[in-house]
Amino acid sequence: MNTNLISKENNIAKFTLVFTADEFEDAIVDAYKKNKDKFSIDGFRKGKAPRKIIENNYGEDIFYDEALNGLLNKAYPEAVVELDLEVVANPQLEVGEVKKGEDVTVTATVQLFPEVEVKNYKNLEVTKVASEVTDADVDADLERIQKSQARLETVEGRKTQDGDTVVIDFDGSIDGKHFDGGKAENFELKLGSGQFIPGFEDQLIGKDAGEEVEVRV
Repeated sequence: MNTNLISKENNIAKFTLVFTADEFEDAIVDAYKKNKDKFSIDGFRKGKAPRKIIENNYGEDIFYDEALNGLLNKAYPEAVVELDLEVVANPQLEVGEVKKGEDVTVTATVQLFPEVEVKNYKNLEVTKVASEVTDADVDADLERIQKSQARLETVEGRKTQDGDTVVIDFDGSIDGKHFDGGKAENFELKLGSGQFIPGFEDQLIGKDAGEEVEVRV
């Protein structure tokens, strides 16, 4: 296989891969061996038909695609290394005319990493930024961590307080008519979180577990 770089500009490289007739023939033989079991030919057990018989029935080019794929899977990565290309995408491949007994040429066009030229980076002045962490900052972060790791525990023997999480069933209505989305069961609500409309959570403070409450908002 021969590799030839045609062009390399605007972050795009174009090059050719030329496979000799012998290389292509060997690839066709490999493709035949890998795929012969897929063909059913009258007079032959499956997988036993000679390559020439399969080509006569399905066309001389029946194994060309498989052969080219086999060649390119090995040759393309080698060509990229040989030409020292930093590619960022799969190539666009254009296959020339394929004839048995002749060389096969494949043209590849591929996107490259952009070339960056760094200029005037010496003697730059940088302003130092000082960050001060206060005790209040540390306390606030510790409290945040504590809350994130907190577990809910059932409280007994007292009424609800601001900051408690209550589990409620509710059924809302306007002028005696129920509305969509106004009903739920086993809903966890932290009192004072502001999750519900103003005034709702306040009316659940100072209540007993199991107590039925009419909330007006």
